[in-house]
Amino acid sequence: MFSAAIPACLIGLTFRRNPPLRIIARWTESMPEGFFAVEPLKSYLALPARGKFVRLGNLFPTRSSFVRSVLYRRYVAHQECAHGLCLFFWKRQTLICGIAILRTAGQGDFSRAEMKLFRELYPQFMTALCRIESLEHERAVRMDLEEFMKRLPLPTIILRWNLKPIYLNRAAREFCAVWEKGPEEAKRTKAISKIPAAILDRCRLLKQQWTEAGRRRLSGARRLFKGEQAHHPRLSHLRATVHLRHLRSAGVVRPHFLIECEDLSRNGNANREPAIWRLPAIARLTMREREVARLVCNGHSNKEIADTAHLSVAMVKKHIHAIFRKLEVPCRSRLVALALA
Repeated sequence: MFSAAIPACLIGLTFRRNPPLRIIARWTESMPEGFFAVEPLKSYLALPARGKFVRLGNLFPTRSSFVRSVLYRRYVAHQECAHGLCLFFWKRQTLICGIAILRTAGQGDFSRAEMKLFRELYPQFMTALCRIESLEHERAVRMDLEEFMKRLPLPTIILRWNLKPIYLNRAAREFCAVWEKGPEEAKRTKAISKIPAAILDRCRLLKQQWTEAGRRRLSGARRLFKGEQAHHPRLSHLRATVHLRHLRSAGVVRPHFLIECEDLSRNGNANREPAIWRLPAIARLTMREREVARLVCNGHSNKEIADTAHLSVAMVKKHIHAIFRKLEVPCRSRLVALALA
């Protein structure tokens, strides 16, 4: 926008300055690093009372001192420029963004009309920056939530209206691998499989029902759908329940699909499993680590575990060390005692 509205040789931008981290800036042309950290610009940003618009020349007592400065010689003159202006965007005394605009001698210094245009554009940029900050916060919260959900043992899948994945945790990827390849093959390969077609077909069925209900304009019909279940054609203990979720506060956004995956063979044996498998800490273990832990608790040696799980002895040892660390036990006997507790 600035490039189109104001003649300029070079424009640079830096987002929120975090003192412990290196300042990162982006420029329209090649520029040496450190522009926003050079003196006296650095000292100006540290003052309690700072303005929104700063001419680089005004940071110096005279024009000659500006020309002799490192700021001018290293950055301004380096780009064959003679004038510079910085726009600073503050929120609660914290710098959100800085924009530097450099101009050649031929383009001249910034006129009153151009400064007036900057003041008119300033609120628009401030609104956009606040929106970026809000999106960044939402993204950080979502990433933290996804990182937490990855460790949960319940396989969970969330799909958009167009059936594109929004989220799959690790347990869901393992479930899809077992659905596609079978339990034995899934153990020997990486858990990388597509969402089963039977589950996607149930999602399409709910989409059709939701669309037809909207056409009939039934009051509240979009929130009354029951979950559709999909069963594996051969492994009857594998099933998935598809729920249609629609945000009540969103009048434009279409629903999304929440899919709960279950292995009924595991659920049916839950009461007969050792106590360790009912502990929250088991969520920290991968599917392979859970298998190795079960074999350890059954008294198998490393060699026997390697033969049963189709692993090398070195890999078995690696898994056992990871189990000890995650469950905070020092040895096999303590692991067995935890399982029998």
